Amino acid sequence: TPSCSSPPERARDYLHKTGRFIVIGGIVSPVHDSYGKMGLVSSRHRLTMCQLAVQSSDWIRVDPWECYQDTWQTTCSVLEHHRDLMKRVTGCILSNVNTPSMTPVIGQPQNESPQPIYQNNNVSNKPTAAKILGKVGESLSRICCVRPPMERFTFVDENANLGTVMRYEEIELRILLLCGSDLLESFCIPGLWNESDMEVIVGEFGIVVVPRDGADPDRIMNHSSILRKYKSNILVVKDDSNHPMSVISSTKSRLALQHGDGHVVDYLCQPVIDYILKSQLYINASG
Repeated sequence: TPSCSSPPERARDYLHKTGRFIVIGGIVSPVHDSYGKMGLVSSRHRLTMCQLAVQSSDWIRVDPWECYQDTWQTTCSVLEHHRDLMKRVTGCILSNVNTPSMTPVIGQPQNESPQPIYQNNNVSNKPTAAKILGKVGESLSRICCVRPPMERFTFVDENANLGTVMRYEEIELRILLLCGSDLLESFCIPGLWNESDMEVIVGEFGIVVVPRDGADPDRIMNHSSILRKYKSNILVVKDDSNHPMSVISSTKSRLALQHGDGHVVDYLCQPVIDYILKSQLYINASG
């Protein structure tokens, strides 16, 4: 059940505070109907609820690709799909965490001689990293559309006096999996996850973990050799344990709906609640 509360925003704020990331977009990808989880409602409803949940967001969007496939897709394949799609749409390098700046850009001639590097004296017209990232963000928001051709150029950034040079095609985009610590804990259950998929998810993409219900992500990571191996690729959102983010749960949302618990407003925003009531979802006969 999608929530309109703040975990994505809190995660984004934390990533910004690390100084290592600029978050330009978020993707909600509802699972396929054949996933088989008990109580899973039709993807038609789940897509609508997710769209209602993020309708006021200027950076999170809902992607139906996973729902529209012939069968259930692994988390690994969904991440790879979005990485390949963004690479084609933006024309930027999408790096793995261990191999930055090494992936060739699709459609870019590999034998092209570099253009001369120069600094424009007209500072007001000088491209900046922020402007370029803005263009990437615009592309991300229209990710299912074909990006019009963009003239390639080289520019000197705000630290030009330090000799730092940045090319548009060298802006690195990374896709990270945002999850609760309960999903991270599921990585430790023998046989539940394919080990090669885990290697790709944690080793190539990386994970942003939101602690839930007092679970200690560090303790969880110590129970898995793969999580220990790629611990540097797992970012744990540091937050006040009393913040509502730590207790948000789709399971709790469904239970609150079934029991007529008024605390459901702590988990879901009103448009989603209205849709659930109208469609009579998650509500048993006595509710």
